[in-house]
Order: sequence, then structure tokens, then C-alpha cells
Amino acid sequence: QVRLVESGGGLVQAGGSLRLSCAAPTIFRINAMGWYRQAPGKQRELVAAITSGGSTNYADSVKGRFTISRDNAKNTVYLHMNTLKPEDTAVYYCNVRALYSNYDYWGQGTQVTVSS
Repeated sequence: QVRLVESGGGLVQAGGSLRLSCAAPTIFRINAMGWYRQAPGKQRELVAAITSGGSTNYADSVKGRFTISRDNAKNTVYLHMNTLKPEDTAVYYCNVRALYSNYDYWGQGTQVTVSS
């Protein structure tokens, strides 16, 4: 079982910023890493993803405001969230895809709440 350690969620006012981080065990071989979110009553959706080569993909709703990055030496992925909006309120989940099996692992989730 691979345990992902998430941190960085919290309560922030609209227009503010937060940074999420997610660390996987350093011996774990990883392909893509990403962040998903799930708001109450809604389906989980992709927020941003980054491949092992550094290519990124963002949901239209966060383009220009969020930036995903990764530190391959630390097996850690970050989500820098700027100009936060109340509609960004959700539980954010880290996702890591194993290199050879392509199996997806999930973090425990971290709450992000943006007040208006």
C-alpha cells in the first residue's frame, strides 16, 4: 500500500492563495501526478495534472490561476492556487499513477474553503 501525504489546505478569503503538497514514498516509481477536487453534491473532477516529463494539463476553470509542479527527487507534487474563488471550495485529492502498472493511488484529501 502506497501512502500519500497531503498538506496545505485550509480557509482563505476570496482572492487569496494556498499551496497544496503531496508526497509519495521516494522509492516509488511514478508516472503522472495530479490533483482532483470534489465539492459537495458534485462529482470528483480533474484540476491539474503533470507528467513525468513536465507536461501539464489544467481544467478550464483554473487556467491562469493554478499552477501544478513536481519535484521528482522528492516524489512530491504541488498545486499553487492563486486568486481563489468561492467556487474553488472542495476537498482536494492528490493522485499518483504508478510507472509500470499505471495503477492510481489517492491521497486522503484536504479541505479547501474559500469565503466570499
